[in-house]
Amino acid sequence: MRILFTTVSEKSHLYTMVPLAWSLVAAGHEVRVASNPALTEAIKSTGLTAVAVGKDHNLHEMLTQNRDSLENPLSDWSTPDLEHHSWEQVLMKFRVSVMFAYQTYNDCMVHELVAYARDWRPDLVIWDPVTYAGPVAAKVSGAAHARLLWCIDIYSAMRDVFLERLAEQPEERREDPLADWLGGILARYGCALDEEDVVGQWTIDQIPASLQLPLTVDRVPVRYLPHNGPSEIPDWLSEPPARPRVVLTSGVSARAALGGTFMPLADMIGTLGEMDIDVVAAVPPEEVAALETVPANTRVVDFVPLHALLPGASVLIHHGGFGSWGTALVNAVPQFIPTMRYADWWNKATSLAEAGAGLAVHASELTAEGLRESVTRLLEEDSFTKAAERLREENLAAPTPHDLVPVLERLTAERRR
Repeated sequence: MRILFTTVSEKSHLYTMVPLAWSLVAAGHEVRVASNPALTEAIKSTGLTAVAVGKDHNLHEMLTQNRDSLENPLSDWSTPDLEHHSWEQVLMKFRVSVMFAYQTYNDCMVHELVAYARDWRPDLVIWDPVTYAGPVAAKVSGAAHARLLWCIDIYSAMRDVFLERLAEQPEERREDPLADWLGGILARYGCALDEEDVVGQWTIDQIPASLQLPLTVDRVPVRYLPHNGPSEIPDWLSEPPARPRVVLTSGVSARAALGGTFMPLADMIGTLGEMDIDVVAAVPPEEVAALETVPANTRVVDFVPLHALLPGASVLIHHGGFGSWGTALVNAVPQFIPTMRYADWWNKATSLAEAGAGLAVHASELTAEGLRESVTRLLEEDSFTKAAERLREENLAAPTPHDLVPVLERLTAERRR
């Protein structure tokens, strides 16, 4: 088969695709990865074949300029259920999301992606949950298509809420911003929109079922395997820590997308430096410059591959990004997540806390005392480690990307046009 992966130009999104892409390559299939030109070098660094389509988006610049307004009622999708949303609320959320996110990500690449798919004729398109250019290219070229989740699936869950509220409205009040936009693109190619163009013909889900939302989509589970991009194991990592190791990371992708982090890293490092622990702080150089001194128990690094670092760690502190969250799950490391209601960060934090494998707090409510107390609890109360181990076992019980290959072959044969 010919399989086309497609994603917006976010490294963290790309890296979640790599293990499955290579499993398909190893099984004898031809795989290519399409994205904006800005992601070409990152794709090539994974050893996969890159296809640059369209122009680069400017969403990062928009987010950086509007960091103070990232968290607001219009962008908060952390409670995708009917109880929390009137028709007016959910309609406005979709208006804003389509206008400022989906269009910005996709309009700059969709038509070149369609042209490429028409020429290359993939059998299957696997797309990132916000890369709606993927199902358009699949439909126009006759390919089957599936979403590959790196998130708690707020996107399909909120779509369900929207459609239910939409059905309650009189005809003259019905408005569907996502369908209007995506349907307009498909109409250009003589195609009509249906709901599988919004949520995929099926959904490949890397989230353990116990942490995922209840979904109405056709869910195909797969084991999450971390990929951190080009990595090198530092020499110091071969020596086990003398005390419990606590890792603090600000998230490479979040720093790139938002122009910095919202966590008070210098203050957090100072607080952790007063504790009887071994600290590894993976933070950007500008944050290091803000430190008056680096505590004696702390090693500050710009980057270290989490899949190599976390097997020897006792606690991970991070903002709620999927790479950090998922890699900690794989290694049964309890997590402390000071975060905000942006994307699915809050969902990941609270679902983990509800499962007993971590603690969560809104970033605006983080204090030095709260940080010390949370880390101490995660280190001393074995219930957190036991819960983290249960989640690790749940992930291990899911089919590997290698195991998923024949499933994808069958689904593709059934659903391509």
